[in-house]
Amino acid sequence: METSKQSAPAAPDYAAIKTRQQATWASGDFGIIGTTLQIVGESLCEAVDLRAGERVLDVAAGNGNATLAAARRFAEVTSTDYVPHLLEQGRKRAEAERLTVQFEVADAENLPYGDGAYDVVLSTYGAMFAPNQSRTASELLRVTRSGGRIGLASWTPEGFIGDLFRVTGSFIAPPPGLASPMRWGTQQALDEWFGPHAREIRCERRMFNFRYRSAEHWIEIFRSYYGPTHKAFAALPPERQSALHVALIDLLSSSNRARGEGTLVVPGEYLETVIVKA
Repeated sequence: METSKQSAPAAPDYAAIKTRQQATWASGDFGIIGTTLQIVGESLCEAVDLRAGERVLDVAAGNGNATLAAARRFAEVTSTDYVPHLLEQGRKRAEAERLTVQFEVADAENLPYGDGAYDVVLSTYGAMFAPNQSRTASELLRVTRSGGRIGLASWTPEGFIGDLFRVTGSFIAPPPGLASPMRWGTQQALDEWFGPHAREIRCERRMFNFRYRSAEHWIEIFRSYYGPTHKAFAALPPERQSALHVALIDLLSSSNRARGEGTLVVPGEYLETVIVKA
């Protein structure tokens, strides 16, 4: 009797996925959302015990929350992203505060810097979205000097953003074979990627509170400005857009700890991680 051979699943087309992702993050205007997350960059700089004069690289910096937090502590900061207009927003924010920062377009999976070039490498909700996860982790390690620190803020699978991506994914399927970005919010994945090259890995679960006027206000902002939500609505026909809207209202309402107060406060769990390179 003949047995059928099962072919191995095809590897994801990372180049094509990255092109689509870049277009996604360039859509809307993430800076509107990004500025609300500033406190996360401040917390991360304290977690890595950032020192004045240290060489800092902010990877997938968006509009510069960790960048600005590091520059305020008198570090020598290079801010990178693969979406130029987000870097331009970061540049304007730095100029407004009279902070000295170097802004450069760069891909988290192929950083154009030498081995051990930085004392501290940071990423807040940025590197976690690069499609080739192990490659990205290797690049963060490579550009960090021995004894230097890597600081990460990553949404957890169990938190609100994990729920948001599951709801959205039930309407718009993610690319086949692509691992969830929420893996960056798990100790297991971090140990796998960084453990063999780390002197120490410290993780702490934290909360960022999404504060909006209402669930409808949150949807209005995210549908207009947050790339993944913006693109999801745009890809759906009108009746499915309405169904996604209802699903998001349900998620936000069930997550709202200010119910009955006429406003929205949704805790979003994230993992704050400090890795000391061996």
